[in-house]
Amino acid sequence: MRLDDLLTLKERFTRYVAGFLDMDAEGVRNIRLKEEHTLRVAEVMGKLVEGEGLPEQERLLAAACALCHDLGRFPQYCRWRTFRDSDSDNHARLSVEVIREERLLEQLNLEEQALIEEAVRFHNLFALPDRHASPHGRFIRLLRDADKLDIWRVFLEYYRLPEQERASAVGLGFPDLPEVTPACLEALAEGRIVKLEHARVLNDFKLLQISWVYDLNFATSYRLLLEQGYLDLLAATLPDRPVIHAAVAVAINHAKQMACTDRRGHALD
Repeated sequence: MRLDDLLTLKERFTRYVAGFLDMDAEGVRNIRLKEEHTLRVAEVMGKLVEGEGLPEQERLLAAACALCHDLGRFPQYCRWRTFRDSDSDNHARLSVEVIREERLLEQLNLEEQALIEEAVRFHNLFALPDRHASPHGRFIRLLRDADKLDIWRVFLEYYRLPEQERASAVGLGFPDLPEVTPACLEALAEGRIVKLEHARVLNDFKLLQISWVYDLNFATSYRLLLEQGYLDLLAATLPDRPVIHAAVAVAINHAKQMACTDRRGHALD
């Protein structure tokens, strides 16, 4: 893959998104949000691969993964007016369909196409698959981290906005009530990822987002997370209860420990 190939892909991405803008104002708001998210993930990916010292060829492939990862969000919203996969279709699978239908990667060799498609297909799984073609699952793990690092930003901006200005599809329909579900809080306190099926209210979804700290794959990801202060900012939107503070503290301490490692997983002095 060459830099020109990446620039061509970015142009094709922009043209593809433009085809979904002929709708009402609320629809355009949701489409634009996903367009911006994709471009921001590509930016984060650039910082991530630089921090991990990856070679130029892998950096280009990782950037292509970022541009393609949420292509399915656009037809998903157009058909079902939601970003909730359980109420529509798996957006990662839809993204691979778009890649193939639009022939977005036709300029790349078959091996490169397969690596990008694989990363896109698996980026939203609860856990990494046991078998994959990418060396060490590197592109899948890079994409999962870059995606989370921008999703934290997206939701923090969403929580700051007045309800009438929020993109309607972002909150996934969770009621904004002043409670938390015990199973979600328990998972976070025990260092586990909160499962979406256990979430009942918006605060549960915030706990789920904080728990993503246990599913990052690179020291650079943790460093970027801490630099942005996303965990503290998310915690500030939760009810002021000691048990919640304690669970969040476990997650933040984990992030700090993981940030202080080198590329081989060794602790830094």
